[in-house]
Amino acid sequence: MASKFLQLYGYDFLLGSIAAFYVFMVPYTKVEESFNVQAMHDILYHRHHLENYDHKEFPGVVPRTFIGALLVSILASPVVFTMSLLHLPKLYSLIAVRMVLGCIILCTLRFFRLQIRKKFGYQVEAFFVILTAIQFHLLFYCTRGLPNILALGAVNLAYGLWLEGSIYAALNCLIFATIIFRCDILLLLCPLGVELLLTKSLSLLKALKYCIPVAVLCIGLTVAIDSIFWKRFLWPEFEVFWFNSVLNRSSEWGTHSFHWYFTSALPRSLLAAYPLFMLGFILDRRVWPFVLPVLSFVILYSKLAHKELRFIISSVPVLNLSAAIAASRIYNNRKKSLWKIFNLIMLGLLLISLGCTIITFKASYENYPSAYALKKLHNVGGIANKSDELWVHIDPFSAMNGISLFCEDDFPWRYSKEEGITLKEFGHRNFTYLINEHSAIDGFKCLFSVNGFSRIRLQPGFPPILLVKEPKVYVHGNMKNKEVMGKNWPGCS
Repeated sequence: MASKFLQLYGYDFLLGSIAAFYVFMVPYTKVEESFNVQAMHDILYHRHHLENYDHKEFPGVVPRTFIGALLVSILASPVVFTMSLLHLPKLYSLIAVRMVLGCIILCTLRFFRLQIRKKFGYQVEAFFVILTAIQFHLLFYCTRGLPNILALGAVNLAYGLWLEGSIYAALNCLIFATIIFRCDILLLLCPLGVELLLTKSLSLLKALKYCIPVAVLCIGLTVAIDSIFWKRFLWPEFEVFWFNSVLNRSSEWGTHSFHWYFTSALPRSLLAAYPLFMLGFILDRRVWPFVLPVLSFVILYSKLAHKELRFIISSVPVLNLSAAIAASRIYNNRKKSLWKIFNLIMLGLLLISLGCTIITFKASYENYPSAYALKKLHNVGGIANKSDELWVHIDPFSAMNGISLFCEDDFPWRYSKEEGITLKEFGHRNFTYLINEHSAIDGFKCLFSVNGFSRIRLQPGFPPILLVKEPKVYVHGNMKNKEVMGKNWPGCS
């Protein structure tokens, strides 16, 4: 029975266990995930009371769709309801929604993997799983409420259908991802469509017949649902497209050179698979039709000045496929003299990849200092008089580095994320505690600080790589509150 289970679901269990490990070890979220995470919280806890939703006060630069958050929240609601009955902290609900999202993404990845097995064999499938398991970013991100990850679910289905030969269904999945979650998937859809037309794998008229109705339905779905949540008529991804592509304002959040995806993002996300995918492209022409549109997607995206690794996360599964084909070829020929050298190099690259993933995980673990600060404050910052409210002000830096609505506790704790308050003005406000990036604030005493990841430093001896941490977040107490001042705090050195 156990062997049958492992045969059917062993690979899924491996990848799911790694993703779950990341969730439990690093349950907190960053600003990039904030819209969907706060939306999931509000759907689960505020339900139909839209006036209490976080996006009413903090709408963000551009609107995003609620469809992904709604789907995940519905699936997670029985677990979250049970947790509420047990009076568990809301942080457990965050873990629940992240686990549900991870299950969705890994189920779509399973579908893609099964098509790899059918087309390229069991050994290529095994190497695909190995390469995915020792990479950090795909499994770390697959449980995070990023629009890119929600789109990845549909893209994985498209990849699987593409391998299966269901071309029109694959195109419809990409259309769904483009219209609902990430308009930039259009940069993958267009090269794929051109390739299929050039190779006469589809008929233009038939494609229009099947795809236009799906596009119209998707637009209708997102407009209908999101107009209710945003309380105005809108198509979120069209506004994102206009902001990023037409107005080109995404560059206000930083820029990178044209080659950055190929010289930084892909090497870090693929690790050993980066050289292997190029070798697979050379060794097996069967992978060309799949890799070329994906590489075109990355090249076209490189034209946009603002770049982040998560923008091209959808390219990783197909590039891993190409790498798995190369790894399988090397393994099969490992007893031949020249290939024996390649096999040793490959084994070395796999070990290096595993080491890089461990280091990256340790750095990421230290990358949510404000969440750890709030958790510690909840544990030690309570006062004897339970009737008094404890107001905590969270500055923008702290809100972006780990704190979400799921991190908040019930009465007597109260929270404010009011922006625009100067450091001098805090002394005239009635906050009990401040979680702030500044170490000194008039009228408040620094109670303790929390370190965060700063940089990696090479050193002689063992370990050769050291993670350098430094104070990132400071927790301050109101000096007028005698009970707070009477506690034994470690202080800020």
